[in-house]
Amino acid sequence: MDPKAQPVQTHNCHGSIGRWIMGRVLGLGGLFFKSADPAAMREWYSQVLGIEVDEWGAFFTPEAAAGHPGAGTVFSPFSAETDYFSPSEKEFMFNLMVDNLDEVLARCAEHGVVPVKTFPDEANGRFAHIMDPEGRKIELWQPKPME
Repeated sequence: MDPKAQPVQTHNCHGSIGRWIMGRVLGLGGLFFKSADPAAMREWYSQVLGIEVDEWGAFFTPEAAAGHPGAGTVFSPFSAETDYFSPSEKEFMFNLMVDNLDEVLARCAEHGVVPVKTFPDEANGRFAHIMDPEGRKIELWQPKPME
């Protein structure tokens, strides 16, 4: 075994699987997307979701999510025929972890943004879907500790 290999705990819906691997992806390093009006998008994400967005973007530290057991990043290709991203016509949807879904949805409502879908509480947390002004679907997720 390579002495530089590090233990990695990978998770799936069936539990944890421990493996020794090298040259691995550590997680999502950023989310970058095109916008017809980047300044307006920065302002919308700042006002509606409370994300402090500078001209270059926003930076989230792992410590912010680490304080919420069950939080993590999911990488999941969907079938081209899925309707899960509807009503968006974009080829992707992104999920933002939040600390309090009710408070985030209240802030959204103050700016006229209402969920296009809410979900009953699930084993891994609470979810709601909203749309940004350019038609991107955003999944808001309040993580719940894994059991």
